[in-house]
Amino acid sequence: MTDSSNEPKDASASVIAQQAAMLSALPFSDTRDFDDAARGFLGTIDNAAVTTPQGRTVWSLEPYGFLSTEEAPPTVNPSLWRQSRLNMQHGLFEVVPGVYQVRGLDIANMTLIEGDSGVIVVDTLTSIEGARAALDLYFKHRGPKPVAAVIFTHTHTDHWGGARGVLEEDALATARVPIIAPNLFMEHAISENIIAGSAMLRRAQYQFGPLLAKGARGQVDCGLGKSMAAGSVALLRPTDLIMATGDRRVIDGVEFEFQMAPNSEAPAEMHFFIPRYKVLNLAENCTHNFHNLLPFSCGFRQG
Repeated sequence: MTDSSNEPKDASASVIAQQAAMLSALPFSDTRDFDDAARGFLGTIDNAAVTTPQGRTVWSLEPYGFLSTEEAPPTVNPSLWRQSRLNMQHGLFEVVPGVYQVRGLDIANMTLIEGDSGVIVVDTLTSIEGARAALDLYFKHRGPKPVAAVIFTHTHTDHWGGARGVLEEDALATARVPIIAPNLFMEHAISENIIAGSAMLRRAQYQFGPLLAKGARGQVDCGLGKSMAAGSVALLRPTDLIMATGDRRVIDGVEFEFQMAPNSEAPAEMHFFIPRYKVLNLAENCTHNFHNLLPFSCGFRQG
């Protein structure tokens, strides 16, 4: 029997008043963010659904169909509701010709940079299944290309966990595809995810609320994306470490200039600039939304 006190409740009068004050204080009529989120869209898969070969759902946006209404319900802060609706955009997007992103198939994005003959994959999402689905979506719209390199911008699992989904077994066995990461990547990845793994997972469960029911009186969004993916994860050791700001690499004919950013959003993190495409990647040190600085309050409804 479930104690009725544990059931989701409606918003209290004070919360409703706070939500109304927020709605009147900010320019919610400005919808340019929605135009930006849709720009460059090339295609997607239904409900961003990713499954294992056995049919288990790893990721899906279908449970978030309640976000179809524009007006925020009383139990959800209007800014969170707006961000949650923006995060429903999913699929393959062109950033500039030659640079593409898969968004909405994980809490993180995968960036794909076209070289002279192949594609460079930046950040491989959380799960092997999600990474494979993202790469297949790119191939569907841009044609099949060999993976020329993999880059991990930092040590959080949602940026490296799916690497085996984009690298074939022969590439791993021969190490012919470089895996590039910031200095001390393995030390910090192991420290965070193995030594402190149980504590980090417990923190993430509070932070992202994956065990809550999806809905306007439960889990709505994580700010950066919807929730935690639930697929297979593997840590691959980098074959090439970026050691200092100003380090350069030419990968499949494309020059990268790197900038170190340790102890920022992650303990081992880096940025890079690509002159060919005039693209700057700042990992998660520059986002268009409030980042997860307050883990215990990010992504939950109020009320």
